[in-house]
Amino acid sequence: MDPYAYVPADDPLFGTVRIELDHEAGTLGVSGDGLPPVDIRRVPDTVPVSHVPIGTRDPEQLTLLVDGAAETLLPAKGFLTRRSYRVEVVSGARKCRYLLVPDSIGTSRLLRDERLLGVFSSTGDGYVSAEWEVVGETEPAHEPYDASVGYALAAAFGTGAEPMWQLTLNAALDLWP
Repeated sequence: MDPYAYVPADDPLFGTVRIELDHEAGTLGVSGDGLPPVDIRRVPDTVPVSHVPIGTRDPEQLTLLVDGAAETLLPAKGFLTRRSYRVEVVSGARKCRYLLVPDSIGTSRLLRDERLLGVFSSTGDGYVSAEWEVVGETEPAHEPYDASVGYALAAAFGTGAEPMWQLTLNAALDLWP
């Protein structure tokens, strides 16, 4: 089966961002002019779950390469709180930490070393978008690496989560006979 090519994102800072996801094979690729390529792969023979685009949230079953360098990918399990749906990347190449964490039903914030970079939205229909934080004159600008990682995490794991009360209610209803 051919990978599903998401609608290219027209990023206001980085131009066209191309995303290809093959849920069944467990592969995701992000590329664009001037962007370091990102590949996320699920370990072969891992049984995919349908509610996670890449097929799993188990960090032992995933690999992440950014511009050819292996990085540490740590998705949380995702259960009763929005924060439990966070995804962390520890970058040895960049000596920093990225965090994609839900902040509403449909959006997630991307942070680098606890500094807000922008807000991502992935609607599930192949469209991923980013709204970048305004950067002051004395602060460093967003970097292509930030965009590559942000788009990859949003496409691979989705964005947003229900509020805690809704997640708790859904879990309780799942247990009800």
